[in-house]
Amino acid sequence: MTDGEEEMKASIHNQEAAEYRKFYRDTLFNDVMPFWMRSDLIDRKYGGYISSVDRYGKSYNDDKSVWFQGRCLWTFSALCNRYGINDDFKVAAELGKTFLENKCFDKDGRMFFTVTRDGKPLRKRRYMFSESFYVVSMAEYGHAFGDHDALNKAEKCFEMMMRIYREPESDPFKITPKAYSETRNERSAAVPMVLVSSAQVLRRCCPERAEHYSVVVRDIINDILKYHYHPELKCSLENVLQDGSHTDNPTGRTINPGHSSENAWFLMSEAIYSSDRELLKTALNIFDYAFERGWDKEYGGMLYFVDLNGRPCEQLEWDMKLWWVHNEVLISTLLAYAVTKDKKYWDMFEKTYDYTFSHFADREYGEWYGYLHRDGSVSHTQKGSLWKGPFHLPRCLMLCEEILTVLESNGEIHSII
Repeated sequence: MTDGEEEMKASIHNQEAAEYRKFYRDTLFNDVMPFWMRSDLIDRKYGGYISSVDRYGKSYNDDKSVWFQGRCLWTFSALCNRYGINDDFKVAAELGKTFLENKCFDKDGRMFFTVTRDGKPLRKRRYMFSESFYVVSMAEYGHAFGDHDALNKAEKCFEMMMRIYREPESDPFKITPKAYSETRNERSAAVPMVLVSSAQVLRRCCPERAEHYSVVVRDIINDILKYHYHPELKCSLENVLQDGSHTDNPTGRTINPGHSSENAWFLMSEAIYSSDRELLKTALNIFDYAFERGWDKEYGGMLYFVDLNGRPCEQLEWDMKLWWVHNEVLISTLLAYAVTKDKKYWDMFEKTYDYTFSHFADREYGEWYGYLHRDGSVSHTQKGSLWKGPFHLPRCLMLCEEILTVLESNGEIHSII
């Protein structure tokens, strides 16, 4: 290929990236966020967020997910961080922060899982996911609005999470274990994954402690690669025993393509940040394995769960198509292409883009449906629940726009988290 042909090819590709970038930004600001801003999401009476809304944005359950108090706060804060302070987003963030701090913590320092609309506790779980979203949201808020107290609270909560991760017996929430660890003591990939993400956000928002958080991130990544990454099986396993081996049952054979894809771009981003070519290679392998196993070759889209050996999955929803899984794949494909320029990742991005925006997007009322049957037909019409709200999709649109901006200008990609 001549120099002129190379330049023409690059020009055409830059134009493609520019068109996608404009589309993603337009979707974020003229579709997704307007839907949530006109919906019943923002609770102006009690504070916080009501994420369970129907197709039209009307509340059908005013109990509040503590996960989504943090997730929504992160989204409104991140929008202000990336695009400049917007008064409406700032007010929404302040309402969420106040509710999160005043209504979502138990006396022992751990957080609830769900609360009533006015903040009375309903459920509390052993998992640290409520805390992880508190950490990233308070860090993002503190960074966006110069609130050092919020940053300090995020760091303090993360320290508790790390202490529990390393010393489970230190957990102040004393609850009967989910399973008899004397019989079968398992590790879940979701825990180190959210710890990596939390530490990466803290590093960006607290740059004076970047070196400390880089050490923490690398330490947790080592656990992920030591226990969950199995190149000999061409997968990352969701549940393993303490030594990294797996049981030959549905739990031990579970592959979660969505989590693997999300974890892959966390690791890709870390590899870019630290200029670690070996980590980048590993992260790309993790994503390649997830996409190969997860993509539904009959109907298109990503399957929710896959069995390592192709045997029956215990999860009845294994073959459904979920919005967030596709959000993570879009980020991973674009980031993988940006750092490798391997056309296969661009093709995977376009393949995923074609499926998601033709199946999940609600062209009439805005935002995305969250749950599809295997054949791509809509299973649930609501736009939010205790599990779905303005987090995965807005984050995907923000990060993809960032990556596409770099591709459009032939720039150099940096850590995106």
